[in-house]
Amino acid sequence: MTLVRLPNLMVVALTMMLMRYAIIRPLLGAMPVTLAGEPMLSTVMTFRLGWIDFVILVISTCLITAAGYVINDYFDIRTDLINRGSIIVGNTITRRKAMMYHNILNILGVAGGTYVSARVGYVWLGVFFVLISGLLWFYSGTYKRQFLIGNIVVALLVAMVPMLVVVYDAGPIYRYYSHAATDFPGVAILFWWVGGFALFAFLTTLIREIIKDMEDFEGDRETGRKTLPVKSGFTICRVVVVVLTLMTILLLYFVWFRYLNDRITLIYISLLLALPMAVVIYRVITAGEKQHLHFASRLMKLVMLFGILYSLVAGAIITSGNIL
Repeated sequence: MTLVRLPNLMVVALTMMLMRYAIIRPLLGAMPVTLAGEPMLSTVMTFRLGWIDFVILVISTCLITAAGYVINDYFDIRTDLINRGSIIVGNTITRRKAMMYHNILNILGVAGGTYVSARVGYVWLGVFFVLISGLLWFYSGTYKRQFLIGNIVVALLVAMVPMLVVVYDAGPIYRYYSHAATDFPGVAILFWWVGGFALFAFLTTLIREIIKDMEDFEGDRETGRKTLPVKSGFTICRVVVVVLTLMTILLLYFVWFRYLNDRITLIYISLLLALPMAVVIYRVITAGEKQHLHFASRLMKLVMLFGILYSLVAGAIITSGNIL
């Protein structure tokens, strides 16, 4: 289970379920429509993708993510020995078995994703699962060794997790209600809401990846990787992390002020997101040891989790009718 990072896979599954049931479902319930065949009856929109198909989508995403973790450990044997003093691939399991697990997980993940794509009527969406699988391979083998490219690729892949949910739900909803309803409001609002969580995931992941590169500086330098700390030094890294973190905090308050403006969200942002990120900034600026950077990385991971869990608060506020 360590090889495939089971806790991380659980967070992926949790993210997808929360996007669907804590954000998209309340939004659909807050947008009544009138069906063409029943002009006097107003109803709310519902999911057009069955829950079994959604479960397959979640499992497929987790399988491809797990395959990414396996291939990452496969390519990182030397670096992990320097940075952490221990490895899984080459010790707990052989390299040959690791590659076999990677291939099996990828095949199952792509097959499941393609099946769900066919179920929603857009079989070509299955190409995304092939592309994600390929990106994870090239990230582990090439991109993570290049200046900033690996960090950006990981951040984009993490941001795609919530977006997959809205893409696979919005398509069938649009296709059905655009013909069945006389006053269909569209699905743009679904993308705006979930897109906000995806942007937060992108920024916080990018910040954490740079901090992790600072933490893994020794191993990356010894293996010839061109990460931001190796190429530009710790001072530039600290500036980049501080700027990105402050930008994320400012964006959170801007979204609250411009679109939400409720007390509960303000308290949530301030205590569970902005305050921990301020601590991250302090730790990164003052870090004198590897453990300080590790603490900042773990705290940033907690911020990412709280960002996902805000969907529960947002769903309750949407359901109450205070915002849309």
